[in-house]
Amino acid sequence: MKAILAASTLALTVLLGSLSANAADVEVKMLNKGADGLMVFEPNVVKIAPGDTVHFVPADKGHNVESIDGMIPAGATPFKGEVSKELTVKFDQAGVYGFKCKPHYGMGMVGLIVVGEPTNKAAAAGVEQKGKAKQKFEKLFGEIGG
Repeated sequence: MKAILAASTLALTVLLGSLSANAADVEVKMLNKGADGLMVFEPNVVKIAPGDTVHFVPADKGHNVESIDGMIPAGATPFKGEVSKELTVKFDQAGVYGFKCKPHYGMGMVGLIVVGEPTNKAAAAGVEQKGKAKQKFEKLFGEIGG
């Protein structure tokens, strides 16, 4: 019986260790100019698994990243970085997370992170946006499916 328990404990430890070892770290750059134009996150849509992290890098100064009220899953923790500072966020809860650069939101500097299944897509897409951010989000929500 002790041998079975020890083998089960070892198997569980190896499994849990391999899960954390396989967690991804995705980099998102904050740019003045990118492939999609001026004031962009690159990439602006990220699809990850629960437990993965996203590392936001201000490749150009003057940008920040923060979650948008109403555009994260219920119970998820909002995030907010400082201007011109890197921010790493671990995403444990499945769903859609909308994010923006506060200084350049009006110019459409927004993006989406999809963690697992986009369970809150309709609620996130229903959050009122303005100007170029509204147009950009309409495009991005069309790209994520679900």
